[in-house]
Order: sequence, then C-alpha cells, then structure tokens
Amino acid sequence: MIRLLLAAGMALLVSIVGTRLLIGWLTRHQIGQPIHEDVPEGHTVKSGTPTMGGIAVVSAALIGYVVSDLYHGIYTRTGILVMLAIAGAGGVGLLDDWIKVSSERNLGLTKSSKVLGILAVGLGFAVLMNAWTDVHTTLSFTRWNSPGLALGHVAWTILAVLLILATTNAVNLTDGLDGLAAGSAVLCFAAFVVIGFWAFRHPGVYDVPHALDLGVVAAAMLGACTGFLWWNAAPARIFMGDTGSLAIGAGLAALALATNTILLLPIVGGLFVMETISVILQVGSYRMFGRRVLRMAPIHHHFELGGWPETTVIVRFWILSGLCTALGLGLYYADFVTTGVTD
Repeated sequence: MIRLLLAAGMALLVSIVGTRLLIGWLTRHQIGQPIHEDVPEGHTVKSGTPTMGGIAVVSAALIGYVVSDLYHGIYTRTGILVMLAIAGAGGVGLLDDWIKVSSERNLGLTKSSKVLGILAVGLGFAVLMNAWTDVHTTLSFTRWNSPGLALGHVAWTILAVLLILATTNAVNLTDGLDGLAAGSAVLCFAAFVVIGFWAFRHPGVYDVPHALDLGVVAAAMLGACTGFLWWNAAPARIFMGDTGSLAIGAGLAALALATNTILLLPIVGGLFVMETISVILQVGSYRMFGRRVLRMAPIHHHFELGGWPETTVIVRFWILSGLCTALGLGLYYADFVTTGVTD
C-alpha cells in the first residue's frame, strides 16, 4: 500500500511542479496549439495555448514509478513493459505535436504515419510480453479464465495491438475540452490501482504476474494525470496534446492486457468508447445517407453546440466516466464473489 501511495504522491508532486515549469518554457518559446477550423466558435480563443503537456504527464509517471520501487520494491518486467508502452506512445504523440507547432497549423503526422507508430509500439509491447513474461494469452473479462478463451500467442498479439490502437485513438478523440480527457483518465487509472492491488492480494484467483507493480504503474499515472489536471482544468493553461492522449490510451490498454481485464476495459473506459462511437456514427451516417446524426462529432461538441457551457459538458461527462468506472469495479468484485474466496 505504501508503494501505491508513494507512486501516486510523487507523480502528483512532479506533475504539478513540472507542468508549471513546462508552461513557462513553452510560453517563452511561443510554442502554442494551433486550433482546427472545424470546432465550435468558442474554441478559437484557445489558439496559442501551450501544448505538449503530456511530456509532464509521462515524465511524472516515470519518476513516480521509479521512486516507489526504490521503497522495498522490485522492478518487474511487466511493469517496465507497460511503462515503455506509455513512453513509446507518448513519443509518437510528441513527434505529431512538434510537427503541428513547428508548422503553425493543426496538421501533424499523417494518419498513416501515426497509425504505423502506434502499431509499432503495440507490436513491440505484445511481443515482449509474450517473450519475457508469463502473461495469459486468453480472452479475459475480469480474470484470465473468465471467459478464458484460449487465443494463443499470435492471436493475442494481434488483439493486443488492436486494443492499443483503439484505446489511444479513443482518448485522443476525447481530448477536445479542457480537462475532459485528463479527468476521465484519473478515474480509469484509479480503477486499475484497485484491480492491481486486488489481484496482488488474491494471486490464487487472478494469477497476474507482478500485479502489485502494475498497481504501482496505475497509481503513478493517476497521480501524473491529477497533477496535470491542476493546470489543464478550464480555462486550461496548457493542453496535453497527442503526447498525453496517446500515452494515456496506451497505458490503459497495456494495463488491461497485463491484468487480464481486456473485456472490462470498454466498461471502465466507457466515456472513451462513447466518444469513439459518436465519431463512427457521424462519419458512417454522412457517407451512407448524406446527413449527420450529431451537430458535431465527437459528442462533447454536439452538446456544446446545443447550448451547454463547456464546463457543464466537462463535469457531466466526468460524472458519466465515474459511473462507468464504478460499474466496471462492481462487475470485477461481483465476479470475485462467485469464486467463493473469502477476503
């Protein structure tokens, strides 16, 4: 428990201080976010706000993880691989953000280049997990044997890559309002802190190698996102950019894969799923029928254009995210009860 608190606390402190220092550096060097034309009119005033705040998130999480393991901890291969996936996806996002700010337009890497970058990160993570850890290669909901459909190394690797690609894209789509993605991520990572610690306490039920270390990784990301949210809350002093959103998405997917909660992730991260579905429906409806189902996609812009103030959309979406997280943890515990194991 001390390691979890240390990881979260250290990451929180580093993130708060580091983000403030990053804001100053980016401001002095006039590195700001170009705003896409296809957004609600009120967003144009945000042009020039410092971006690439995800640098602080990833750095704080790495420091929190390293420091916590110095306290009677053991650096595990699983924990290190999850952190590397976070850093790798953040690196792809950083390159995308840098191209945007250096060219002074909201066009970074091409879609194919960004996808290839995330695919490389996902493939590297999946292959190394298979080679260096004892991860269960099954289709899992709350534990490796529930439902326990054996996939084998190849199929599990493909699933892992697709999950990382989907989750990074989902978080990236959600990052459109001040603090929306960061606040929702805090709740999701909190769920994985509980899952990691619970699996550590009940190894006979979950058989998750290095479960406590995975909880530490989640705690570090929780603290890092919370510290960043201090400066990212509306009105935002800094944006996380793709550096942050891709890192967060990769972290959530990697934790789900490592804790055998692959099918639980869409429930815990239900808000991210809703945002993604809204874009799919909007694009599909327009291409098939020539009409839009929403005023604007992702769905948070739909409610903005419907008259909701930005802060109202953010807080209500946070509530939805919290409900999804609670439902996910409820299902996780309900399944534990069926095992007949007493705490």
